[in-house]
Amino acid sequence: MLRTRAASLYGWDIIFQGIFWPGPIIGKKLAPQIRLAVRRGHEIGLHAWDHQAWQAHIDTMTAEDIRLVLRRGFYMLTDITGTPPTCSAVPAWKCTDNVLLAKAEFPFVYNSDCRGTSIFRPVVDGKALSQPQIPVTLPTYDEAIGKNGITPANYNEFMLSQIKPGGLNVLTIHAEVEGIACAMLFADFLEAAKGRGISFVPLGDLLKDARHIVSGMMTRSPFPGREGWVSFQGDLQREKPACHDRRQ
Repeated sequence: MLRTRAASLYGWDIIFQGIFWPGPIIGKKLAPQIRLAVRRGHEIGLHAWDHQAWQAHIDTMTAEDIRLVLRRGFYMLTDITGTPPTCSAVPAWKCTDNVLLAKAEFPFVYNSDCRGTSIFRPVVDGKALSQPQIPVTLPTYDEAIGKNGITPANYNEFMLSQIKPGGLNVLTIHAEVEGIACAMLFADFLEAAKGRGISFVPLGDLLKDARHIVSGMMTRSPFPGREGWVSFQGDLQREKPACHDRRQ
């Protein structure tokens, strides 16, 4: 909070929402802006019904608790946009097996619930789920700024250096940071990236280039710059030939 000057990024009202008083129902407050994003061709996915509650209580939420909050967000987004969301990403990359199983009940084409390096199918109870994961590969602003000599003056150059040609490059941005407090910095980043031949696509488009998606476990671990644990892509598993496949 101190290193990233969170109060100047988010504002004290946002920082205290969900802690000292309830946060607003953004789906009701900003429904026109969400519909505008749809009309302009953006991919719309479910993030959370209550970001703070998920981040604080996911370790103790039951399977039914998880289904309930997913349903609330799913149906509100569907009502706003007129079509069901096709993807989702949990708050703070905090995902459990119960979350993965609950999401399998929704028509998500993919999820982005962890950090990692490649697209994969998560394994729960020995079975690879049908919804692939597209992990976030790049650091966020609040993870990088103020560390290892990274300042707003050299932040964009640092971020460009993290992009790997030919690899999976997924960046998470936040409306309050890149969209407000650091909007000009982000605009400069986009221009610099385009100048280097880097193009930007909806996350779901990356599935088109994933010809063979392997399976793997999702693990949890502490992560520098983030509170508590974060879900990570674990060791990948090579799929067995069909003649040796014992899955039902």
